Amino acid sequence: MSGTFVGMPAFPKAAHEAVANTTLRANLKHATHTIRDKRAKAVAELDDWALLREAGKQIKDHTLRHLDRYLVQLEESVTAAGGTVHWAADADEANRIVTRLVQETGESEVVKVKSMATQEIGLNEALEGAGIAAYETDLAELIVQLGHDRPSHILVPAIHRNRGEIRDIFQKEMGSWGRPAPEGLTDTPAELAEAARLHLREKFLRAKVGISGANFMVAESGTLVVVESEGNGRMCLTLPQTLISVVGIEKIVPTWRDLEVFLQTLPRSSTAERMNPYTSTWTGTTDTDGPQTFHLVLLDNGRTDTLADDVGRQALRCIRCSACLNVCPVYERAGGHAYGSVYPGPIGAILSPQLRGTASDIDASLPYASSLCGACYEVCPVAIDIPEVLVHLRERVVQGGPATRQGNKVVLKPAKGHAAERAAMRAARWAFTHPAALTAGQRLASRTRRLHPRTLPGPGRAWSATRDLPAVPAEPFRDWWQRTHGGKETDK
Repeated sequence: MSGTFVGMPAFPKAAHEAVANTTLRANLKHATHTIRDKRAKAVAELDDWALLREAGKQIKDHTLRHLDRYLVQLEESVTAAGGTVHWAADADEANRIVTRLVQETGESEVVKVKSMATQEIGLNEALEGAGIAAYETDLAELIVQLGHDRPSHILVPAIHRNRGEIRDIFQKEMGSWGRPAPEGLTDTPAELAEAARLHLREKFLRAKVGISGANFMVAESGTLVVVESEGNGRMCLTLPQTLISVVGIEKIVPTWRDLEVFLQTLPRSSTAERMNPYTSTWTGTTDTDGPQTFHLVLLDNGRTDTLADDVGRQALRCIRCSACLNVCPVYERAGGHAYGSVYPGPIGAILSPQLRGTASDIDASLPYASSLCGACYEVCPVAIDIPEVLVHLRERVVQGGPATRQGNKVVLKPAKGHAAERAAMRAARWAFTHPAALTAGQRLASRTRRLHPRTLPGPGRAWSATRDLPAVPAEPFRDWWQRTHGGKETDK
Protein backbone atom coordinates (compact mmCIF):
# COMPACT_ATOMS: atom_id res chain seq x y z
CA MET A 1 0.00 0.00 0.00
CA SER A 2 1.56 3.27 -1.10
CA GLY A 3 0.36 6.79 -0.50
CA THR A 4 1.40 7.83 -3.99
CA PHE A 5 0.21 4.62 -5.70
CA VAL A 6 3.34 4.48 -7.87
CA GLY A 7 2.84 2.46 -11.04
CA MET A 8 -0.91 3.04 -11.33
CA PRO A 9 -2.21 3.31 -14.90
CA ALA A 10 -3.48 6.62 -16.25
CA PHE A 11 -6.98 7.58 -15.16
CA PRO A 12 -8.85 6.51 -18.33
CA LYS A 13 -7.54 2.94 -18.10
CA ALA A 14 -8.05 2.68 -14.34
CA ALA A 15 -11.56 4.15 -14.58
CA HIS A 16 -12.47 1.80 -17.45
CA GLU A 17 -11.64 -1.17 -15.23
CA ALA A 18 -13.43 0.31 -12.21
CA VAL A 19 -16.76 0.97 -13.94
CA ALA A 20 -16.97 -2.73 -14.82
CA ASN A 21 -17.03 -3.61 -11.10
CA THR A 22 -20.75 -3.64 -10.31
CA THR A 23 -20.24 -4.21 -6.58
CA LEU A 24 -17.94 -1.20 -6.36
CA ARG A 25 -20.39 1.01 -8.22
CA ALA A 26 -23.28 -0.08 -6.01
CA ASN A 27 -21.27 0.59 -2.84
CA LEU A 28 -20.20 4.02 -4.07
CA LYS A 29 -23.65 5.07 -5.26
CA HIS A 30 -25.34 4.12 -2.01
CA ALA A 31 -22.71 5.80 0.19
CA THR A 32 -22.23 9.02 -1.76
CA HIS A 33 -25.96 9.63 -2.26
CA THR A 34 -26.62 9.06 1.44
CA ILE A 35 -23.86 11.43 2.55
CA ARG A 36 -24.69 14.22 0.13
CA ASP A 37 -28.41 14.13 0.93
CA LYS A 38 -27.65 14.46 4.65
CA ARG A 39 -25.15 17.24 3.95
CA ALA A 40 -27.70 19.23 1.97
CA LYS A 41 -30.10 19.13 4.92
CA ALA A 42 -27.40 20.12 7.41
CA VAL A 43 -26.25 23.05 5.29
CA ALA A 44 -29.82 24.26 4.72
CA GLU A 45 -30.19 24.79 8.47
CA LEU A 46 -27.83 27.78 8.34
CA ASP A 47 -29.20 30.99 6.87
CA ASP A 48 -25.68 32.44 6.70
CA TRP A 49 -24.04 29.49 4.93
CA ALA A 50 -23.01 31.62 1.94
CA LEU A 51 -21.39 34.14 4.29
CA LEU A 52 -19.55 31.39 6.17
CA ARG A 53 -18.33 29.99 2.87
CA GLU A 54 -17.00 33.37 1.78
CA ALA A 55 -15.41 33.94 5.20
CA GLY A 56 -13.60 30.61 4.96
CA LYS A 57 -12.32 31.51 1.51
CA GLN A 58 -11.09 34.92 2.67
CA ILE A 59 -9.33 33.50 5.75
CA LYS A 60 -7.57 30.86 3.68
CA ASP A 61 -6.56 33.29 0.94
CA HIS A 62 -5.22 35.77 3.48
CA THR A 63 -3.21 33.04 5.21
CA LEU A 64 -1.73 31.78 1.94
CA ARG A 65 -0.70 35.31 0.92
CA HIS A 66 1.20 35.67 4.20
CA LEU A 67 2.14 32.03 4.72
CA ASP A 68 5.81 32.82 5.39
CA ARG A 69 4.92 35.08 8.31
CA TYR A 70 2.39 32.71 9.84
CA LEU A 71 4.73 29.71 9.57
CA VAL A 72 7.39 31.56 11.55
CA GLN A 73 4.79 32.65 14.11
CA LEU A 74 3.56 29.07 14.42
CA GLU A 75 7.08 27.73 15.01
CA GLU A 76 7.68 30.33 17.71
CA SER A 77 4.37 29.54 19.41
CA VAL A 78 4.87 25.75 19.35
CA THR A 79 8.42 26.08 20.66
CA ALA A 80 7.34 28.43 23.45
CA ALA A 81 4.70 25.87 24.49
CA GLY A 82 7.28 23.10 24.85
CA GLY A 83 7.08 21.47 21.42
CA THR A 84 9.77 20.95 18.78
CA VAL A 85 9.26 21.93 15.14
CA HIS A 86 10.87 20.13 12.20
CA TRP A 87 10.75 21.24 8.56
CA ALA A 88 10.42 18.69 5.76
CA ALA A 89 10.88 19.79 2.16
CA ASP A 90 9.60 16.52 0.71
CA ALA A 91 8.27 13.07 1.56
CA ASP A 92 11.69 11.47 1.99
CA GLU A 93 12.83 14.08 4.48
CA ALA A 94 9.58 13.84 6.45
CA ASN A 95 9.86 10.06 6.62
CA ARG A 96 13.47 10.25 7.80
CA ILE A 97 12.54 12.72 10.53
CA VAL A 98 9.61 10.69 11.86
CA THR A 99 11.50 7.41 11.69
CA ARG A 100 14.41 8.90 13.63
CA LEU A 101 12.10 10.37 16.27
CA VAL A 102 10.40 7.01 16.83
CA GLN A 103 13.73 5.16 16.97
CA GLU A 104 15.01 7.62 19.57
CA THR A 105 12.17 6.55 21.88
CA GLY A 106 13.29 2.94 21.66
CA GLU A 107 9.78 1.83 20.63
CA SER A 108 8.94 -0.47 17.74
CA GLU A 109 5.25 0.33 17.26
CA VAL A 110 3.06 3.43 16.99
CA VAL A 111 -0.66 4.18 16.90
CA LYS A 112 -1.93 6.60 14.30
CA VAL A 113 -4.80 9.02 13.92
CA LYS A 114 -6.19 9.16 10.37
CA SER A 115 -3.80 11.44 8.49
CA MET A 116 -3.81 12.10 4.76
CA ALA A 117 -0.41 13.80 5.00
CA THR A 118 1.22 10.61 6.29
CA GLN A 119 -0.53 8.62 3.56
CA GLU A 120 0.69 11.15 1.00
CA ILE A 121 4.33 10.56 1.98
CA GLY A 122 4.00 6.79 2.48
CA LEU A 123 4.98 6.97 6.16
CA ASN A 124 3.64 3.55 7.12
CA GLU A 125 5.84 1.90 4.51
CA ALA A 126 8.87 3.91 5.61
CA LEU A 127 8.33 2.91 9.24
CA GLU A 128 7.83 -0.71 8.26
CA GLY A 129 11.15 -0.61 6.42
CA ALA A 130 12.78 0.49 9.67
CA GLY A 131 11.14 -2.31 11.66
CA ILE A 132 8.42 -0.14 13.20
CA ALA A 133 4.79 -1.25 13.10
CA ALA A 134 2.26 1.56 12.50
CA TYR A 135 -1.33 0.74 13.51
CA GLU A 136 -4.20 2.74 12.01
CA THR A 137 -6.94 3.39 14.58
CA ASP A 138 -9.65 5.09 12.53
CA LEU A 139 -12.23 2.39 11.74
CA ALA A 140 -12.18 2.89 7.99
CA GLU A 141 -8.38 3.14 7.93
CA LEU A 142 -8.21 -0.04 10.00
CA ILE A 143 -10.35 -1.81 7.39
CA VAL A 144 -8.07 -0.57 4.61
CA GLN A 145 -4.93 -1.62 6.47
CA LEU A 146 -6.20 -5.06 7.44
CA GLY A 147 -7.37 -5.62 3.87
CA HIS A 148 -3.95 -4.69 2.43
CA ASP A 149 -5.90 -2.12 0.45
CA ARG A 150 -5.71 1.56 -0.45
CA PRO A 151 -8.01 4.36 0.71
CA SER A 152 -10.59 5.44 -1.86
CA HIS A 153 -12.28 8.41 -0.19
CA ILE A 154 -11.10 11.37 1.86
CA LEU A 155 -13.64 11.01 4.66
CA VAL A 156 -14.56 7.33 4.37
CA PRO A 157 -11.43 5.54 3.09
CA ALA A 158 -13.22 2.16 2.98
CA ILE A 159 -16.28 3.45 1.14
CA HIS A 160 -15.70 0.84 -1.57
CA ARG A 161 -16.28 -2.01 0.93
CA ASN A 162 -19.65 -3.32 2.08
CA ARG A 163 -20.42 -4.89 5.46
CA GLY A 164 -19.95 -8.46 4.27
CA GLU A 165 -16.52 -7.67 2.89
CA ILE A 166 -15.53 -5.94 6.13
CA ARG A 167 -16.61 -8.93 8.22
CA ASP A 168 -14.53 -11.25 6.04
CA ILE A 169 -11.48 -8.98 6.37
CA PHE A 170 -11.82 -8.86 10.17
CA GLN A 171 -12.17 -12.62 10.45
CA LYS A 172 -9.19 -13.31 8.20
CA GLU A 173 -6.72 -10.59 9.23
CA MET A 174 -7.31 -9.33 12.77
CA GLY A 175 -5.52 -12.24 14.42
CA SER A 176 -2.26 -11.52 12.60
CA TRP A 177 -2.33 -7.86 13.67
CA GLY A 178 -3.35 -8.34 17.29
CA ARG A 179 -6.54 -9.43 19.02
CA PRO A 180 -8.53 -11.69 16.66
CA ALA A 181 -12.14 -11.09 15.66
CA PRO A 182 -14.78 -12.68 17.94
CA GLU A 183 -16.09 -16.11 17.00
CA GLY A 184 -19.29 -16.02 14.94
CA LEU A 185 -18.83 -12.37 13.93
CA THR A 186 -21.73 -11.16 11.76
CA ASP A 187 -21.90 -8.18 9.43
CA THR A 188 -24.13 -6.05 11.68
CA PRO A 189 -22.59 -2.60 12.25
CA ALA A 190 -22.70 -2.93 16.04
CA GLU A 191 -20.76 -6.20 16.01
CA LEU A 192 -18.21 -4.92 13.52
CA ALA A 193 -17.66 -1.78 15.58
CA GLU A 194 -17.27 -3.80 18.78
CA ALA A 195 -14.74 -6.11 17.12
CA ALA A 196 -12.69 -3.08 16.04
CA ARG A 197 -13.02 -1.51 19.50
CA LEU A 198 -11.69 -4.61 21.27
CA HIS A 199 -8.90 -5.02 18.73
CA LEU A 200 -7.74 -1.41 19.09
CA ARG A 201 -8.14 -1.05 22.84
CA GLU A 202 -5.04 -3.10 23.63
CA LYS A 203 -3.00 -1.06 21.17
CA PHE A 204 -4.12 2.24 22.70
CA LEU A 205 -3.17 1.08 26.21
CA ARG A 206 0.20 -0.33 25.12
CA ALA A 207 1.55 2.24 22.65
CA LYS A 208 4.08 4.81 23.85
CA VAL A 209 4.20 6.78 20.58
CA GLY A 210 1.31 8.37 18.71
CA ILE A 211 1.37 9.87 15.21
CA SER A 212 -1.27 12.30 13.98
CA GLY A 213 -2.05 14.87 11.37
CA ALA A 214 -4.10 17.99 12.06
CA ASN A 215 -7.10 19.67 10.52
CA PHE A 216 -5.89 23.10 11.60
CA MET A 217 -2.90 24.78 13.24
CA VAL A 218 -3.39 28.11 15.05
CA ALA A 219 -0.43 30.40 14.48
CA GLU A 220 -1.04 32.76 17.41
CA SER A 221 -1.01 30.01 20.07
CA GLY A 222 0.75 27.04 18.47
CA THR A 223 -2.40 24.94 18.95
CA LEU A 224 -3.18 21.95 16.73
CA VAL A 225 -6.74 20.77 16.11
CA VAL A 226 -8.09 17.36 15.14
CA VAL A 227 -11.79 16.80 14.50
CA GLU A 228 -13.11 13.23 14.36
CA SER A 229 -16.15 11.12 15.12
CA GLU A 230 -14.95 7.94 16.80
CA GLY A 231 -12.82 8.91 19.80
CA ASN A 232 -9.75 7.10 18.47
CA GLY A 233 -8.09 10.45 17.88
CA ARG A 234 -8.58 11.47 21.50
CA MET A 235 -6.97 8.19 22.61
CA CYS A 236 -3.96 8.61 20.30
CA LEU A 237 -3.46 12.23 21.26
CA THR A 238 -3.58 11.78 25.03
CA LEU A 239 -2.35 8.30 26.04
CA PRO A 240 1.13 7.99 24.40
CA GLN A 241 4.19 9.55 26.00
CA THR A 242 5.40 10.94 22.67
CA LEU A 243 3.23 12.60 20.02
CA ILE A 244 4.47 13.31 16.49
CA SER A 245 2.23 15.36 14.19
CA VAL A 246 2.86 15.56 10.45
CA VAL A 247 0.95 18.46 8.92
CA GLY A 248 0.95 20.23 5.56
CA ILE A 249 2.09 23.84 5.78
CA GLU A 250 -1.21 25.06 4.31
CA LYS A 251 -3.23 23.92 7.36
CA ILE A 252 -2.52 27.15 9.27
CA VAL A 253 -5.15 29.64 10.42
CA PRO A 254 -3.97 32.89 12.00
CA THR A 255 -6.12 33.04 15.16
CA TRP A 256 -8.42 31.06 17.44
CA ARG A 257 -11.29 33.20 16.21
CA ASP A 258 -10.79 31.87 12.68
CA LEU A 259 -11.65 28.37 13.90
CA GLU A 260 -15.22 29.51 14.50
CA VAL A 261 -15.87 29.51 10.75
CA PHE A 262 -14.33 26.14 9.94
CA LEU A 263 -15.78 24.32 12.95
CA GLN A 264 -19.18 25.16 11.48
CA THR A 265 -18.51 24.42 7.82
CA LEU A 266 -16.27 21.33 8.08
CA PRO A 267 -18.61 18.98 10.00
CA ARG A 268 -21.67 19.94 7.97
CA SER A 269 -19.80 19.48 4.68
CA SER A 270 -18.15 16.21 5.65
CA THR A 271 -20.27 14.11 8.03
CA ALA A 272 -23.43 16.26 7.79
CA GLU A 273 -23.23 16.92 11.54
CA ARG A 274 -23.82 20.23 13.28
CA MET A 275 -20.58 19.72 15.17
CA ASN A 276 -17.96 17.01 15.47
CA PRO A 277 -18.38 14.52 18.31
CA TYR A 278 -14.68 14.95 19.15
CA THR A 279 -12.76 18.18 18.66
CA SER A 280 -9.30 17.77 20.21
CA THR A 281 -6.86 20.65 20.66
CA TRP A 282 -3.37 20.57 22.11
CA THR A 283 -0.71 23.20 22.63
CA GLY A 284 2.81 21.95 23.24
CA THR A 285 3.23 19.85 26.37
CA THR A 286 1.92 20.02 29.94
CA ASP A 287 3.49 18.35 32.97
CA THR A 288 1.69 15.17 34.09
CA ASP A 289 -1.06 15.60 31.46
CA GLY A 290 -0.93 14.08 28.00
CA PRO A 291 2.24 13.38 25.98
CA GLN A 292 5.39 14.68 27.58
CA THR A 293 7.18 15.10 24.25
CA PHE A 294 5.62 16.75 21.21
CA HIS A 295 7.10 17.06 17.72
CA LEU A 296 5.53 18.95 14.82
CA VAL A 297 6.76 18.06 11.33
CA LEU A 298 5.76 20.77 8.85
CA LEU A 299 5.45 19.25 5.38
CA ASP A 300 5.98 21.07 2.09
CA ASN A 301 6.15 18.29 -0.53
CA GLY A 302 5.08 20.48 -3.45
CA ARG A 303 2.93 22.95 -1.57
CA THR A 304 5.13 26.00 -2.15
CA ASP A 305 5.26 25.06 -5.84
CA THR A 306 1.46 25.06 -5.84
CA LEU A 307 1.41 28.37 -3.99
CA ALA A 308 3.46 29.94 -6.80
CA ASP A 309 0.63 29.28 -9.29
CA ASP A 310 -1.84 32.16 -9.29
CA VAL A 311 -4.72 29.96 -10.46
CA GLY A 312 -3.82 26.60 -8.94
CA ARG A 313 -3.01 27.86 -5.45
CA GLN A 314 -6.69 27.92 -4.49
CA ALA A 315 -6.46 24.13 -4.13
CA LEU A 316 -4.51 24.82 -0.91
CA ARG A 317 -7.68 26.21 0.65
CA CYS A 318 -9.03 22.66 0.88
CA ILE A 319 -10.11 21.55 4.37
CA ARG A 320 -10.52 17.89 3.31
CA CYS A 321 -14.29 17.72 3.82
CA SER A 322 -14.86 15.43 0.77
CA ALA A 323 -18.09 17.19 -0.27
CA CYS A 324 -16.80 17.44 -3.84
CA LEU A 325 -16.35 13.66 -4.07
CA ASN A 326 -19.90 12.94 -2.99
CA VAL A 327 -21.48 15.02 -5.78
CA CYS A 328 -19.05 14.13 -8.56
CA PRO A 329 -20.57 11.89 -11.26
CA VAL A 330 -17.10 10.75 -12.34
CA TYR A 331 -16.00 9.73 -8.84
CA GLU A 332 -19.30 7.94 -8.22
CA ARG A 333 -18.68 5.67 -11.19
CA ALA A 334 -14.90 5.30 -11.16
CA GLY A 335 -14.16 5.22 -7.43
CA GLY A 336 -11.16 6.63 -5.63
CA HIS A 337 -8.50 4.10 -6.63
CA ALA A 338 -8.65 5.20 -10.27
CA TYR A 339 -7.13 8.57 -9.31
CA GLY A 340 -3.84 6.93 -8.30
CA SER A 341 -3.44 9.19 -5.29
CA VAL A 342 -4.38 9.47 -1.65
CA TYR A 343 -6.41 12.50 -2.78
CA PRO A 344 -9.21 11.17 -5.03
CA GLY A 345 -12.14 12.90 -6.66
CA PRO A 346 -12.28 16.48 -7.96
CA ILE A 347 -9.91 17.91 -5.34
CA GLY A 348 -7.41 15.15 -6.10
CA ALA A 349 -7.66 15.88 -9.81
CA ILE A 350 -6.29 19.39 -9.17
CA LEU A 351 -4.14 18.84 -6.08
CA SER A 352 -2.11 15.76 -7.02
CA PRO A 353 -0.88 17.10 -10.41
CA GLN A 354 0.34 20.22 -8.63
CA LEU A 355 2.01 18.49 -5.70
CA ARG A 356 3.62 15.81 -7.87
CA GLY A 357 3.85 17.54 -11.26
CA THR A 358 2.36 16.34 -14.53
CA ALA A 359 5.29 14.28 -15.81
CA SER A 360 3.71 10.88 -15.17
CA ASP A 361 0.84 9.43 -17.20
CA ILE A 362 -1.46 9.31 -14.18
CA ASP A 363 -0.85 12.94 -13.18
CA ALA A 364 -1.14 14.20 -16.76
CA SER A 365 -4.52 12.45 -17.06
CA LEU A 366 -6.07 13.64 -13.79
CA PRO A 367 -7.13 17.12 -15.01
CA TYR A 368 -9.32 15.29 -17.56
CA ALA A 369 -11.06 13.21 -14.87
CA SER A 370 -14.03 15.55 -14.84
CA SER A 371 -17.10 16.51 -16.83
CA LEU A 372 -16.66 20.16 -15.72
CA CYS A 373 -20.26 20.13 -14.48
CA GLY A 374 -19.35 22.47 -11.61
CA ALA A 375 -21.16 20.54 -8.85
CA CYS A 376 -17.88 20.34 -6.91
CA TYR A 377 -17.56 24.13 -6.82
CA GLU A 378 -21.14 24.57 -5.66
CA VAL A 379 -20.64 22.41 -2.55
CA CYS A 380 -17.08 23.43 -1.63
CA PRO A 381 -17.18 25.16 1.79
CA VAL A 382 -14.16 27.33 0.89
CA ALA A 383 -15.29 28.09 -2.69
CA ILE A 384 -12.46 26.41 -4.60
CA ASP A 385 -13.28 26.86 -8.29
CA ILE A 386 -12.24 23.33 -9.22
CA PRO A 387 -13.42 23.56 -12.87
CA GLU A 388 -11.28 26.66 -13.37
CA VAL A 389 -8.18 24.89 -12.04
CA LEU A 390 -8.94 21.77 -14.10
CA VAL A 391 -9.01 23.80 -17.32
CA HIS A 392 -5.85 25.61 -16.23
CA LEU A 393 -4.05 22.30 -15.66
CA ARG A 394 -5.32 20.87 -18.95
CA GLU A 395 -3.69 23.81 -20.68
CA ARG A 396 -0.46 23.06 -18.83
CA VAL A 397 -0.56 19.41 -19.92
CA VAL A 398 -1.29 20.19 -23.58
CA GLN A 399 0.73 23.36 -24.05
CA GLY A 400 3.45 23.05 -21.43
CA GLY A 401 4.84 26.41 -20.33
CA PRO A 402 6.22 28.05 -17.18
CA ALA A 403 5.75 26.37 -13.81
CA THR A 404 7.52 25.99 -10.47
CA ARG A 405 8.97 22.62 -9.48
CA GLN A 406 10.96 22.05 -6.29
CA GLY A 407 11.22 25.79 -5.83
CA ASN A 408 12.72 26.42 -9.26
CA LYS A 409 11.08 28.12 -12.22
CA VAL A 410 11.01 25.74 -15.17
CA VAL A 411 9.41 25.52 -18.59
CA LEU A 412 7.39 22.32 -18.98
CA LYS A 413 7.25 20.47 -22.26
CA PRO A 414 3.83 19.52 -23.64
CA ALA A 415 2.75 16.03 -22.63
CA LYS A 416 2.87 13.30 -25.25
CA GLY A 417 -0.30 12.31 -27.08
CA HIS A 418 -1.82 15.79 -27.39
CA ALA A 419 -0.47 16.87 -30.78
CA ALA A 420 -3.88 16.54 -32.47
CA GLU A 421 -5.53 18.53 -29.68
CA ARG A 422 -2.97 21.32 -30.00
CA ALA A 423 -3.47 21.40 -33.77
CA ALA A 424 -7.24 21.55 -33.36
CA MET A 425 -7.00 24.42 -30.88
CA ARG A 426 -4.65 26.36 -33.16
CA ALA A 427 -7.06 25.86 -36.05
CA ALA A 428 -9.98 27.03 -33.90
CA ARG A 429 -8.05 30.10 -32.79
CA TRP A 430 -7.28 30.99 -36.41
CA ALA A 431 -10.92 30.50 -37.46
CA PHE A 432 -12.30 32.63 -34.61
CA THR A 433 -9.94 35.48 -35.52
CA HIS A 434 -10.99 35.36 -39.22
CA PRO A 435 -14.78 35.96 -39.34
CA ALA A 436 -15.09 35.40 -43.09
CA ALA A 437 -13.45 31.99 -42.89
CA LEU A 438 -15.58 31.07 -39.88
CA THR A 439 -18.78 32.04 -41.67
CA ALA A 440 -17.81 30.06 -44.77
CA GLY A 441 -16.99 27.02 -42.65
CA GLN A 442 -20.31 27.21 -40.79
CA ARG A 443 -22.29 27.42 -44.04
CA LEU A 444 -20.38 24.50 -45.53
CA ALA A 445 -21.02 22.41 -42.43
CA SER A 446 -24.76 23.17 -42.54
CA ARG A 447 -25.12 22.35 -46.23
CA THR A 448 -23.28 19.03 -45.89
CA ARG A 449 -24.79 17.98 -42.59
CA ARG A 450 -26.56 14.94 -44.07
CA LEU A 451 -23.15 13.53 -44.98
CA HIS A 452 -21.59 13.92 -41.53
CA PRO A 453 -20.45 10.67 -39.84
CA ARG A 454 -21.82 9.65 -36.46
CA THR A 455 -18.33 9.18 -35.06
CA LEU A 456 -15.14 11.15 -35.51
CA PRO A 457 -12.21 9.67 -37.40
CA GLY A 458 -8.64 9.22 -36.12
CA PRO A 459 -7.83 10.56 -32.63
CA GLY A 460 -11.37 11.95 -32.38
CA ARG A 461 -12.73 8.42 -32.22
CA ALA A 462 -11.81 8.21 -28.52
CA TRP A 463 -14.08 11.20 -27.83
CA SER A 464 -17.07 10.13 -29.91
CA ALA A 465 -16.94 6.49 -28.78
CA THR A 466 -18.84 7.45 -25.63
CA ARG A 467 -20.63 10.61 -26.79
CA ASP A 468 -23.18 11.57 -29.41
CA LEU A 469 -21.97 14.13 -31.89
CA PRO A 470 -24.22 17.22 -31.74
CA ALA A 471 -26.38 17.68 -34.82
CA VAL A 472 -25.39 20.57 -37.09
CA PRO A 473 -28.29 23.05 -37.54
CA ALA A 474 -29.83 23.67 -40.94
CA GLU A 475 -28.29 27.14 -41.06
CA PRO A 476 -25.69 29.02 -39.00
CA PHE A 477 -26.93 31.31 -36.23
CA ARG A 478 -25.62 34.40 -37.99
CA ASP A 479 -27.58 33.59 -41.14
CA TRP A 480 -30.71 32.88 -39.08
CA TRP A 481 -30.33 36.17 -37.24
CA GLN A 482 -29.80 38.10 -40.46
CA ARG A 483 -32.81 36.45 -42.09
CA THR A 484 -35.23 36.93 -39.16
CA HIS A 485 -34.10 40.27 -37.78
CA GLY A 486 -32.31 41.90 -40.64
CA GLY A 487 -29.23 42.25 -38.48
CA LYS A 488 -30.99 44.82 -36.30
CA GLU A 489 -31.83 44.76 -32.60
CA THR A 490 -35.47 43.96 -31.85
CA ASP A 491 -37.65 46.55 -30.18
CA LYS A 492 -37.74 46.29 -26.40
